[in-house]
This record gives sequence, structure tokens and C-alpha cells, in this order.
Amino acid sequence: MPLARSLSMTSLNGLPQWEDEDLPVEDLLLFEISWEVTNKVGGIYTVIQTKAKTTADEWGENYFLIGPYFEQNVKTQVEFCEPPNPAFKKAMDTMKNQGCQVFFGRWLIEGSPYVLLLDIGAAAWNLDKWKGEFWEASNIGIPFHDQEANDAVIFGSLTALFLKELSCQFDDKPSIIAHFHEWQAGVGLILSRSQKLPVATIFTTHATLLGRYLCAASIDFYNNLDQFDIDKEAGERQIYHRYCMERASVHCAHVFTTVSQITATEAEHMLKRTPDVVTPNGLNIKKFSAMHEFQNLHSMYKARIQEFIRGHFYGHLDFSLDKTLFFFIAGRYEFSNKGADMFLEALSRLNFLLRVHKTDVTVVVFFIMPAKTNNFNVETLKGQAVRKQLWDTAQSVKEKFGKKLYNALLKGEIPDLNKILDRDDITIMKRAIFSTQRHCLPPVTTHNMIDDSNDPILNTIRRIGLFNNRTDRVKVILHPEFLSSTSPLLPLDYEEFVRGCHLGVFPSYYEPWGYTPAECTVMGIPSVTTNLSGFGCFMQEHVADPAAYGIYIVDRRFRSPDESCNQLTQFLYGFCQQSRRQRIIQRNRTERLSDMLDWRYLGRYYMHARHLALSRTFPDKFEMEPSAPPKTEGFRYPRPSSVPPSPSVSQHSSPHHSEAEDEDEDERYDEDAEAERDRQNIKSPFSVGALPLGKNKQHGEYRN
Repeated sequence: MPLARSLSMTSLNGLPQWEDEDLPVEDLLLFEISWEVTNKVGGIYTVIQTKAKTTADEWGENYFLIGPYFEQNVKTQVEFCEPPNPAFKKAMDTMKNQGCQVFFGRWLIEGSPYVLLLDIGAAAWNLDKWKGEFWEASNIGIPFHDQEANDAVIFGSLTALFLKELSCQFDDKPSIIAHFHEWQAGVGLILSRSQKLPVATIFTTHATLLGRYLCAASIDFYNNLDQFDIDKEAGERQIYHRYCMERASVHCAHVFTTVSQITATEAEHMLKRTPDVVTPNGLNIKKFSAMHEFQNLHSMYKARIQEFIRGHFYGHLDFSLDKTLFFFIAGRYEFSNKGADMFLEALSRLNFLLRVHKTDVTVVVFFIMPAKTNNFNVETLKGQAVRKQLWDTAQSVKEKFGKKLYNALLKGEIPDLNKILDRDDITIMKRAIFSTQRHCLPPVTTHNMIDDSNDPILNTIRRIGLFNNRTDRVKVILHPEFLSSTSPLLPLDYEEFVRGCHLGVFPSYYEPWGYTPAECTVMGIPSVTTNLSGFGCFMQEHVADPAAYGIYIVDRRFRSPDESCNQLTQFLYGFCQQSRRQRIIQRNRTERLSDMLDWRYLGRYYMHARHLALSRTFPDKFEMEPSAPPKTEGFRYPRPSSVPPSPSVSQHSSPHHSEAEDEDEDERYDEDAEAERDRQNIKSPFSVGALPLGKNKQHGEYRN
């Protein structure tokens, strides 16, 4: 038997290198298989798209993505080309000769990775045959009426067929790693293993099927993980076959990973296998050349949101926009899972606190959650039309005023201000003022909802009475569709909107990772998350005082719902008490956390999973030197020396505190010194460090 090559990583110019000179990357091929390659359905698309550049930098021409072919996606995202490897072309030709449609090209995203797209529709005539083969391999039957599961069988069968044809082209090299994401791609993994293909397999679950269903049913999920009858629960929800596909994929994989520690605990009980590695989700971080450019962007987009508010609240704009804070929640319309129920209850309590303490701060809250609508409602469109009309009137009067003032100054006269505006100007302005009168409250939704009476957000708003009254210090706006820069109401893309807000609130009950608060962090916007989200747990592990850095973590695991709601209310109220200076300091700190969410740092966990898969699949060729996942010691943000921006420590005993107190606190803040200390806590990308050697472990024994 040849000596096994040892696998470990070093860093060279910021990119990973193999320590063994006899093991070039050319000896390996990496495939990532997902239903969301070039096909945006949910968060997995973001994971794969943002990670592509880092992985392409590491693997070069030996990195390939496999996904489904949908013509509407391919037209705008893929550039077709010939495969770089003759073996690929031969495998594709073999599949085409068998009646399968296969396409090859480059995905037009950062990194421009190669993609292999499999046409599900063109191969549907094989469905019954492939369902039979899948039954023989796994004893899992797929009902004819479940189109998504049937598509997964076709996609998985095509994937396994391609890997089989490709591996037949190779003798000993290169070794193939296939990384499957979620149950829709799992059929390919199961078939690859049943056919004993020489492929190292990894399976990543981003959220368990049953976990999402159970949490949506308002069950105390996390405190009863060991109490569920899994088969019974899956059967009652008519997803038993999907659950079996997911569980079989997990147990067939050489290496099983999840995206967070909270999901790892869930998978241990739901899928009966402990994950080998936790692979947190990252983002591509683009730093601005100017240190405070993101602060300038916040001011610019905040002004755009203020314009929308002027129109939406016309006739009721009796609050100062300079003292108005913008909060938002965004994501799929999962009322309980995303924490919209708790957020609304906390807003009701916040409204009470702000009114009792007679504060001059107003909070406008946006719910960006897509639902079925008929179109924009008339009152909302009218508000923007009234705002534009007032702007045009003001510009017209200003132009006439400016000309008269200019002419008077040319003559060396001080104009009589009583005569500079004539009767027509006064009449125009009076008509403009009358046009702003409205006999109804500003609407709580921007669209006509199709099922208004059964909408959970609107029903909760009715129950708690947040109708945008003049006396309310908390105003609510439901925007039931995703944002777009072409919208006639709020012409901003999602990223621009987030930058213009002050706080993102995501008190999720079920959130395996949580890209929304992560995106806020990268843009320097503070956010609220929970200890039941992967992102929240990750921040608790890496940041000594998350609240000081603008990451507020609500305890939804070990507190009752009412206690969690009170904690969320206190976070929101504390944020409202901050001065503008404190919010600027906090945004600076929040933006500095973005380094730890960079794929150049988090990519190391995926590297470890691949090395582990190689050593388990080809033990005669590869030996895993580090016998534990990469550690993150030293990568921890300490508590800042000045702490006023954290509401948990800066809440004043009285709502009427003095400005002198703020000035004293601000004097202790040295941004450059703090930033330098934080930079010292970040290890260089991909430096794994010395790890202890140990005995070989079976799957399930690696804990991150």
C-alpha cells in the first residue's frame, strides 16, 4: 500500500496551499451540488453564490457547481462554453446519447465558477424507472403527486449518472469530492454511495425539514427535542418520504455538516447523526477605501426613506424626522418562525414606554415580508403624489422668491419681505396646505392584501391597536413585497434600504443561520437576533459583549415568551434612548465585526470538511493530520473600553438625563484605538494553527 499523504493547510498570500508538494490541486476535483445553483429559492443560493469566489480562488479550474437547468435563469446568469477537461465532454456526450440534456458554462457571479446544468424536464420520461431504482437502493417510495420530490429524484439520478460517467474516465487521479446541499440534492448522494462510486461525499443540511414544520406549529421545539416521535410527526405532516430522503442522505455521507451549533443539536435529534463539522455561513466583504463611507451611505439612504415617510404620513407629520428611528424586519412570511409575533408585541410595549416617558423620539417600523396582494393601495399612492405636488409648489414659490430677492439685491435694496410674496403665492401655498388634510389615519400597509381578514400581521396590529394614531410613538408599515429600485412607492433596493435604517430586528424562533442580521452587520447597521439562530450563537461565542457592538441577542431558549418579549422591549427602548453620537459610535463597532463574517475566514470550516471526507473515502491515499475541526482561539472581540452605546449598560435611571453625561461618556471613546485593538483579535485568513493528533474517529465524533 502506498504511503498516505498527509492533509493539512497553510496560508500563502492569503490563499490555502497543500503542505504536501506531491499533492497538487490538479489531483482533485470538487463538485458542489444544489437545487439553488443559478436558481434563487432561498438562503442556500446566497451561501453558494457568495462562497463561490473564495472556493474558486482555492480550487481554480477544478471547482464545479451542479444545478438544475431553468431557461429563464440561464438567460441572464450563465455564459455557455466548452468543458476544459476532455473527460467532462465525454461524460456529457454519453449522457446526451442516453436522451439527457446537459449544459456547461460559467456562472456570471464573482469568481465565475464552472456550472453543469441538468435539464429536469427533458429527462422526466425516465421518472418511473429512476423512482424504481431509488426504491431498490433505499426502500424509499416517492408519491406521484409530490412534484418537488419527483424533481429531486430526477435531479439526483442525473447527478449520479454524471459522476458515474466521469469517474469511469479516470484511473487513479483525480480524486473526486462531491458536496451536496439539502435534501433536494440528496438523491444523487444516496445513489452514488449505493453504486459504490469512488467519490468522497459531504452532505450539508441548512435546516432540517421536520424542524421547520414543527416550529411553524408553535411547539416548544428546542426544549423537547428528545421527546418527539420523529416518524409519527413526519407522517402526520405528509412529508415522511422527504424526511426519509433527508435522513438517508445524512447517514450515507462520508461527512455530515450543518451551518450552526443550534442546527447541529437539532440534527442530532431529528436526523439521528451528530454533525462532523459546523460550517458557518459567510459573506463577501467589500471594504470601503474611505473609513466612514458606510456612514455617508447611511445618511444618503436615510434621506430617501424620509422622503417616503413624508408622503406616507402626509397630514399626520407632527413628529420630527430628525428624531425618528427606522426599524425593520425582513424575510419569508413565516409569522412565528421569523419572530414577527414577538416583535409586534414588543412594539406595543415600546409604544407604551415611549408615551409614558413623553419622549420626543418616534419609531417607524417596516415589515418587508412578501404576501399575496392585488397591488398598491390608493391611499399610499396618493400620499406620494401629494408629497411630490407639495415639493413642486415649494420649488415654484422658491424660484419666484429667489428672482425677486436677486433683483432687489442688485439694486442695493433690502427687499420688503411683506411684498416679496404676492397674493397668488399665498393662495398657492394655502391650497397646498389644504391638500395635505386627510380624514383617515395613514395606512398600516402599502398594498391591498388579498386575504386581509386572515393576515396574521394585520390581525395582530388590530389586536394591539397600532393604527398610526397621532399619539402613537411607534408607527407601523407593512410592505408585503420585496423592495425594488423601480418601485413607485419606495424606490430602493434591499441593500440601500438596510443601509438607511437604524436597526434590523429579527427575533426568530427558527433560524438555522440568519443572513438578515449578518447582512446588517456587514453594512454597519445594528441588529437584534436570538440565541436560537445560528448567527446569534456564533456572535455569543466570538464577541464578549455583543450588545456593545450592536448585536442584541434575545434569549428565546431559556426564558418564557413573555420574558423574552420584555427583554426585546428593553433592547428597543434602550436603543431609542441613545444619542445620535452614540448611534454613530455603535455603527462603527458593528461594521468592524464584518471581518469575522468574511468567507476568507469562515471558508476554513469547509476546507476541513473536504479534508475529512478525503481521508475517510480514500484512507490509503489521504491521511487527516488535524484530528479536530479548526479552532477559533484568539478570534474574539473583547468588551470595548467605552461602553455607552450598549443599551444594557447605558440605560439611565431617569429618562431625563443630562447632555453633560453624554459628553463625559463620549470623551472616553477613541475609535482608532478601539479599531486597532479589534484588528489584533483577528487571525490571518485560513491560519489553522497547530492541532493535536489523535486516534481516528468514526463519523459523529467530531464536534465543533
